[in-house]
Amino acid sequence: MLNQHKILRVLQLISLLKKEPSKSIKFLAGIVESTDRTVYRYLDLIKELGFDLQRDSFNRYFIVSDSENLETEFTSEEAHFLKELVLTAGKNNKLKDALLKKIYLKSEITIQGNHLLNAHLGKVVSDLSKAINEKKQVLLKKYQSANSNTITDRLVEPISFTDNYSSLCAYEVETGENKYFNIERMTLVEVLQKQYQHQGQHQFDKPDAFGFTSSNGLPFDIHIKLNLRAFVLLKQEFPLVVPFVKQEVKTSNYILKMTINNPKPVIRFVLGLLDDVEVIGSVDFKEYLKNFVITTLENNKSDFDN
Repeated sequence: MLNQHKILRVLQLISLLKKEPSKSIKFLAGIVESTDRTVYRYLDLIKELGFDLQRDSFNRYFIVSDSENLETEFTSEEAHFLKELVLTAGKNNKLKDALLKKIYLKSEITIQGNHLLNAHLGKVVSDLSKAINEKKQVLLKKYQSANSNTITDRLVEPISFTDNYSSLCAYEVETGENKYFNIERMTLVEVLQKQYQHQGQHQFDKPDAFGFTSSNGLPFDIHIKLNLRAFVLLKQEFPLVVPFVKQEVKTSNYILKMTINNPKPVIRFVLGLLDDVEVIGSVDFKEYLKNFVITTLENNKSDFDN
């Protein structure tokens, strides 16, 4: 019999696979924090439960909905059990609110306030996927920009999602630039009837595991040793780095070795955990880190003297 944690993972996968677009094994493994092999076992279980699981030409998986044959209403007892299961085993999971919303909508349970705080993100992704497929412009209403510290409407032509669906690559009509927009900072998405007008200028520069593309930084090879604490924190903040991390044989340490497009997030992480990480390489990255620290100290000293 499956334990609560495994049940929650299966529910997460079912919820994800029912929504467009189809999902890769690597993406699903990152969401449920499991290995590819474990995800394949979960997919086998989902098939055994009777779901029509399919794979597209890009080896990405999806569930074919059959609303006419499936009984989607939960009994009151079932809904209460699922609610308690999600609130206990999955209270810190990003999918918690979306799952609770479905439970409330498909049962007699009265809806409760904060559980819907992030439930709109599933609809945002679904609407953006539709716009991409139909090549339509989108209005990102009240987008909260961390860079400009503003809340504005953005007219864009959506191009593609990042691997973890945390950001959208889109062509911004006003600036004429291809940018990345954080999904969680989108208050509302309005799919317009107007088709793409600037498709020839669309460019998707795939970001690295830290969210930076080759066009907005300096590329470096990094080689870093982390203890267990540092690895756990790194995985929580940047889950896409997991495939690049290997555990050292016969030790509890972990090795991160990869190419990055911008050193800033790595430097911030390293300087925040100096007792838990060791920068092994590359030579260029170590030199950049050294100069960054010296410059920062000099600037702080100058500010203090003034």
